[in-house]
Amino acid sequence: MTTVTLGPAGTYSHRAAQAVTDDEVSFAESVTAIVEAVAEGEAERGVVPVENSIEGSVTESLDAFAEYDVAVVKEIITPIRHALLAQGDSFSLVASHAQALAQCRGWLDEHYPGVDVEAVASTARGVERAREDPSVAAIGHPENATNGTELQVLAEDIQDQSSNATRFVVVAPTSERAEAGGKTSFIVYPDVDYPGLLLELLEPFADRDINLTRVESRPSGERLGDYVFHIDIAAGLYEERTQDALADIEAIAEGGWVRRLGSYDSETVIN
Repeated sequence: MTTVTLGPAGTYSHRAAQAVTDDEVSFAESVTAIVEAVAEGEAERGVVPVENSIEGSVTESLDAFAEYDVAVVKEIITPIRHALLAQGDSFSLVASHAQALAQCRGWLDEHYPGVDVEAVASTARGVERAREDPSVAAIGHPENATNGTELQVLAEDIQDQSSNATRFVVVAPTSERAEAGGKTSFIVYPDVDYPGLLLELLEPFADRDINLTRVESRPSGERLGDYVFHIDIAAGLYEERTQDALADIEAIAEGGWVRRLGSYDSETVIN
């Protein structure tokens, strides 16, 4: 089975992908490229980050789900452990993924207030920079220092919140979309705007005692002030109450569309 995730090797996405497949994992440079590869049949599975407990949603993932038709078949929750990695104590720049830099912002301000930061494509890409250049430090998993040479672990667990965790999802072709599972994700594009619209979209779930675990709006790209809604619920598509609620939603959004990403179960992976 071909599984693709954010590269290069050693990213947190790579670690999440290794938890769902024993086969070789290939890499892409962006979340959009991963979702597109699955949608176009170039990969059988994709593993992408969708939400972090400190920094919130990964908007590129949400936008890719709205652009490409794929199924979500599993959720992986991974606690995040950040470490400061460098060739030595003397460096002038910290390079890492933007989310990792943001998750360690307070620690960096306290311990290295004069050091510049630079966002790169992934935590592993930052580690590569640190291996190549002694003036660059990286933020990544502590084990990144042992996968190769030159780097030292200068500090561990530098994330600002000890409960830091990232939610990943496994995407698959639409033919594998399931109705069984404890959670369901879907996207709604109403293509209308009037007072009380959001309330109307939420009431069908409240009326049926369905818990909403996430609701987020993203620009549709069609026009200013026009939005797509990403909604996660703690119920499966197989349940009658979910089917009835979605029927109400589809009636409200009859001028737009509703995309059912599928139902799935969640697994916590510690690595």
